[in-house]
Amino acid sequence: MSKCIVIPSFNEYENINYLLEEIYKCKLDDLKIVIVDDSEINFENKIKFKDKKIIYLYRGKKQGRGSAILYGIKYMLDTDSNINLFIEMDADMSHNPNELNRNINYFISNKLDLLISSRYKKNSKILNWPIRRKVLSFLSNKLSKFVLKVNITDYTNGYRIYSNEAAKFIVKNCGKIGDGYIVLSEILIQLFYNNFKVDEIETVFVNRVRGASNVSFSEIFSSLVGLYKIWREKIKLDSIISSN
Repeated sequence: MSKCIVIPSFNEYENINYLLEEIYKCKLDDLKIVIVDDSEINFENKIKFKDKKIIYLYRGKKQGRGSAILYGIKYMLDTDSNINLFIEMDADMSHNPNELNRNINYFISNKLDLLISSRYKKNSKILNWPIRRKVLSFLSNKLSKFVLKVNITDYTNGYRIYSNEAAKFIVKNCGKIGDGYIVLSEILIQLFYNNFKVDEIETVFVNRVRGASNVSFSEIFSSLVGLYKIWREKIKLDSIISSN
C-alpha cells in the first residue's frame, strides 16, 4: 500500500532530520515524504536522507499550516495517482513516529477515511506542555465540540491519516475558511457531514524540545473567527441533509 507523509514546516530545520530518522526507523514500505516549507530560508540542502523519496516544496513565506497540508496533498494527488493513504504530522517531534504502524493498521482494519490522533482519549497523554497551553487547547476543543457537534474529542491535533478519497475531497472543498489551524476543524466537519468514516485513536503528545512554537495569538483569534464560519457552514450542511 502506497503511503505519503505530508509535513508542514516553518523554521523547523532544527527538527526535520530528527523526525525523518525516527520515521525511517518504522520501516514503512512504499513511502514518500513531502515537506512543505514556509521558512524564510530554504533548508533543502540540510536534509540528510538524500537516498530516500523526499519531496521538498519551498513556498518561501508563512502561508499557514492548513494551507501547507492541502498544498502538499494536492501536489501528490496531481503527480502520483497510486497513493492509497496520506498522513499529516508536525515537524517539531510532538507527534510520535513510533505510533505510525499502529495507526496505519487501525486505519486500514476499520476502513476509515479520517483517523485523528486524539490528545483527549482516556489513555492519551500530553507531556511537557505549560498549564496555560493545556487549558487553552482543552477549552478550544470543548468549544469546537459544543458548536460543531461531532463526537470527536480532539478537533485541533494535526496527526492524522486520510484515505485517497478523503484527500481528493478536502483539496477540492477545504481551505475556504482560513489557512491556519482552523483548517483541521474545517476538514473534520466537511468529511463527517459528507458521510466519510471518521474515528480517533489515543496518542502521546510531547511538547517540542527544540525551537519555538509557531502558534501566535493572532492565529488563535483567526481560529475563533474561523470556528464561527465553520458553524455557519455546518448549518448549511444540516439543512441540505434534512431536505434530502
